[in-house]
Amino acid sequence: MTLMIQPVILCGGAGTRLWPASRGTRAKQFLALNSRESLFRQTVARTPAGQHFAPPVVICGDGHVGQVREQMGAQEAQLLVEPMPRNTAAAIALAVAQADADTLLLVMPSDHVIADVPAFHAAIAKGALLAQQGWLVTFGITPDRPDTGFGYIASGEALEHGFAVARFVEKPPLDEAERMLAAGGYSWNAGIFLFRAGRMREAMLDHCRAIFEAADAAVAAGMRDGDALHADAIEFAKAPSDSIDYAVMEKDDRVAVVPVAMGWSDLGSWHSVHALAEDKDSAGNAAQGDVFLHDSRGNLVRAGGKRVSLVGMEDVAVIVDGDDILVIPLSRCQDVRAAAKARE
Repeated sequence: MTLMIQPVILCGGAGTRLWPASRGTRAKQFLALNSRESLFRQTVARTPAGQHFAPPVVICGDGHVGQVREQMGAQEAQLLVEPMPRNTAAAIALAVAQADADTLLLVMPSDHVIADVPAFHAAIAKGALLAQQGWLVTFGITPDRPDTGFGYIASGEALEHGFAVARFVEKPPLDEAERMLAAGGYSWNAGIFLFRAGRMREAMLDHCRAIFEAADAAVAAGMRDGDALHADAIEFAKAPSDSIDYAVMEKDDRVAVVPVAMGWSDLGSWHSVHALAEDKDSAGNAAQGDVFLHDSRGNLVRAGGKRVSLVGMEDVAVIVDGDDILVIPLSRCQDVRAAAKARE
């Protein structure tokens, strides 16, 4: 990989699926969930500034500027600050609006886990060659189970370094997920993209002009504060709220996918946090803090400064954060939003 690529890290959202630990300014991406480093710090480290990657552009809300600056430390970064959330299409449009047309932008969520970074870099190198040829590139995760929690990408015509995308599939029911896995040629949509800024600009003007023009005007009227550009609120508010998948990727006729197996997880539930925990005991418990476990197996416990005791428990999560305590079966962790909403 000899090209210089501009990482763009999407750092919005509060991650309510990991309530109560993740909320408000203490969003999921700033937490250390699978290692001693936060998910944001791990994302930054995957594309170190130097020979192949420029210092990152970090897109975040005003409430997260302090956290981003603290976690970046002395490392160089440019912040693009959204005055309000407008989904991923508008966030990416901010980065596109202020980039040179020939710049290759690598868009990454800030809250994912990638265990095999060399495999990720190899996929980026392939994607960069496609992006230079005018393809909008997405990276497809090689599925290892028929998961209904992800969207899928169907590979079509073979290209030299990937595949043309035949279609995007919404989160499927289990029987359809099983059928796609058996058929082959499908990958999970990880929300990681690579493209020439000028090519995405053209695509946005074709498919979601109102979003791009609002972001472009918000950048032009924005206010600088050191390393941060605060997009203009009045202009940015005019952008319709839509995902980049709906707004562009599903509509454009030159979208490519580079499938890759790289130990990826969106760490989207306490169940996945438990599954990826590196310090489980012999009974499969992953415990953090002052925790006593007796005759208990397969549990996730984050004590949050309290003394937590489990007796005769199996496959539950106990998450303590201040005055909020969540107790939930790991198999029902997708239901945590009910508690998060009730305790807002």
